[in-house]
Formats: sequence, C-alpha cells, structure tokens
Amino acid sequence: MTAPNGRGLLHLAAAVDQRAAHDAPAHVELARLAERGGFDFVTLDDAFTRPGLDALAVLARVAPATTRVGLVPTVTTTHTEPFRVQAAVATLDWVSGGRAGWCIDVSTTEGEARLFGRRHAAPADALWREAGQVADAAARLWDSREDGAAVRDTATGRSTGRSTGRPTGRSAGRGRPHRVDFRGDTFAVRGPSTAPRPPQGHPVRVVDATDRHARATAARYADVALVQGATPAQVGAVRAQLHAAALAHGRDPDELRVLAALTVDLGDGERAAERGHGGGGPRQTAQGPLYRGGPVDLAELIAAWHGTGAADGFHLTPVEPGRDLERLVNGTVALLQHRGLFRTFYPGSTLREHLGLARPANRYAVTGGTS
Repeated sequence: MTAPNGRGLLHLAAAVDQRAAHDAPAHVELARLAERGGFDFVTLDDAFTRPGLDALAVLARVAPATTRVGLVPTVTTTHTEPFRVQAAVATLDWVSGGRAGWCIDVSTTEGEARLFGRRHAAPADALWREAGQVADAAARLWDSREDGAAVRDTATGRSTGRSTGRPTGRSAGRGRPHRVDFRGDTFAVRGPSTAPRPPQGHPVRVVDATDRHARATAARYADVALVQGATPAQVGAVRAQLHAAALAHGRDPDELRVLAALTVDLGDGERAAERGHGGGGPRQTAQGPLYRGGPVDLAELIAAWHGTGAADGFHLTPVEPGRDLERLVNGTVALLQHRGLFRTFYPGSTLREHLGLARPANRYAVTGGTS
C-alpha cells in the first residue's frame, strides 16, 4: 500500500526492554500493547554480561499470549553454537506461528570472552564477518528440511505425518533431508537441522547497522537494518550505503527494510518537543539520538523523516516502557493512522507479511544443491 506522501506505509517497531522486570507478565503486557498499536514487531535486547532474563526464552513465553506482533530477541553469534542458535530461532518461529525474528549481535569485550574461556576477544570486523557466516549457515540449515515434510522418528521408524514444528531430532520423510556442510572462519556445522523448516522459511533477520563494521553483514544477510541518526540525512546516507552494498551482493535493495532507531521520552505528555528534540531532529547523546517531547510532535517528526525517503520506518526505544509505549500507541500511532501513513490492521499473520517481504524459496528444493 502507498501512503499519501507517495511512499510505502510506515513500518514501526518498539523495544520492550525492562531492566527491573524478571517475570513474563510484564513483557506480555507490553507486547500486547504494541500489538494493539499495530507495530510490526517488538525487540528484546540481550547480552552475556548484562543481568536479566534470556531474551529468546522470554519471547517464547510471550508468543502464545499474542497473535500478530512480531517477536525479535537479540541472540549473539559470538561464543555461541550456530547449530543451536538456528534451531532455537526456528523453534520461536513455530511457537509464534511465523512471527519470529532474530536480532543478530556480536560480543566484543574480553570480559564476555572470559565467561566462556574458549578464545580471546576479537576485532569488531572479524566478529561481524563471523556473524554473517552464522547467518548464512542458519539459512542453509533452515532450508535443509523441505516445507511440509513428514517427519520420521529415527528411534522407532514411525512417521508422525507432516511437520509438527516440534524439534525432536527426527529426520524428514518427504524426500531426503538436504545435507549441509558449512565451514566458517571459526566454526563448522553439518546438517540437516533437527527442527522442521520454519513457517516463514527464514525467520526475519535484523541487524543494527549503526556501527560501520556491521554494515557489510546487514547488507548481505539482514531483512531489516536499524540505523541511529540525529537527522534524516544521516540515516538516509547509511540507507543508501546499505542498498548499494546489497545490490553488489546480488540482492534486490527493496527487500531490505531500513528503520531509523530513536530513543523516545514522552514523559511531558502533550508538551511540545524541547529545542533540539522536535522538528529539527532528536538530540544526539552518548547512548544515541534522543527525542524528548509529546506524541504529537513525534508523529510530525516521523512523518517528516519518512517523507524524505530516509527510512522505511522507525524502531523506537521508550525511556519508560509502560508510560511511553502507551503514549506511542494512543497518541503518535493514532495520528499517523489518521494521516494515512500507518496501517490500521495487520495485512497477514507472519512477520514477513507485516514487513511486505516475500517468503524465501528453499534453495535446495529449487536447485537440488547440497551445500
């Protein structure tokens, strides 16, 4: 669909991080609120050295309590086993009915490396190259099982019918599972996957491309790239870089959604945005660009940025999750919907459908390849 400004409708996502929340209901409440506002997806950050719950496990709990909103946990590719990561993300896609994403991140510090004791911290460019290889290996493993394949329990030899979505170490019965033998710079994996092919084919891969080291990986493997910027020109410049790099990798740049990433503080209610936070753009802080003001001015800012073509949408991180997300839904989103810039209903049931992204074909079923 096209907005009145001649561009596609906005895409909106929100972070639901709550440092003090150590139970599922708090996250369920925020995810349901975001779903009521029609957000494409919510994100939940994670890191090895930060206290808190496991993001992927929390969103697996949120999945049955929601029906439409996408669920995107951060899962680092550093110090983790690629085979287990892809199976866990595939499982989230199954339990959510095709609404899973995966925010790919890396761990750069020596403190994080010491938690595992396998290797020392590596430079950011090497870690992001490894992250790209993990993303590539995951996609191959997701394709190692064909859509709708019957599953056969290798212990009993009994077929359980079509894929149930429960990864149990079974092998596919429709055709043969496709062998995957992938070698990266720091790891090697051999398939097929133990999990059935995810409902989306490939769960949506998200990369924060603000750091220049992450951009090559985002351009080649991401479905959604997040970019921090205090002006539309800054975000637009990175978007142009990402699209050019995607094209160089043989991708259609229109299949890469670029979202401007802002932290928002709506604590002043309807008060106009402070100087440096409103129409002139957010204020740059050590933590990234920050908007402070009311939901009306934020809607104007989002509409203005979107009108320039700088981004396909926005990823918003509330300073106070409960307060700010409610004001986003009841104020900013409602205004954007009234102006015809944001949808009033979900176009489908999967995250790919929300984002207008095609479901990837199985590379092995199409080409008959084995690696």
